[in-house]
Amino acid sequence: MILRQDEAVDDIACRPARPHESAVVAELRWRWVQELYGTPDTTLDEFVPRFVAWTRETESSHRCLVMVRDDVVIGMAWLAITQRVPHPRAFERMSGDVQCTYVVPDERDRGLGGELIEAVLAWARDLGLERVTVHSSDRAVSAYSRHGFEVSPRLLQVEVGQGRAG
Repeated sequence: MILRQDEAVDDIACRPARPHESAVVAELRWRWVQELYGTPDTTLDEFVPRFVAWTRETESSHRCLVMVRDDVVIGMAWLAITQRVPHPRAFERMSGDVQCTYVVPDERDRGLGGELIEAVLAWARDLGLERVTVHSSDRAVSAYSRHGFEVSPRLLQVEVGQGRAG
């Protein structure tokens, strides 16, 4: 079942994050990194205001979808939008990359991550994106596959950064 915008099912809704929720989303991101890699290099108190400022600065290219239950944010997924080089048949072209799909530990294994994936894909379709990619964790590959993502022999990547930030 796809949850779109403010549509609720069993008291859960997926919708674009509201500006006042940026700090909560920042905390989810910090806790996720802590869960995967151990204590982050910055404290939560240092990270949250920087993340909130980043969300304001990048709102045109990075959009956050939140999953809420009774106004409590229990999950998120980000859609990074990139303009593509114009084509003679389609001058306005954009693609997306799903990033940071996360559900709080107490809410996992109930299909909510799949609901977030479907909601972010519906959002991408509504925005007219050409294609959507994802760089998935091992645990989530099967979830993305169930929702239409496939391995592409033409999509290649190289990691050029020095650290692994997650």
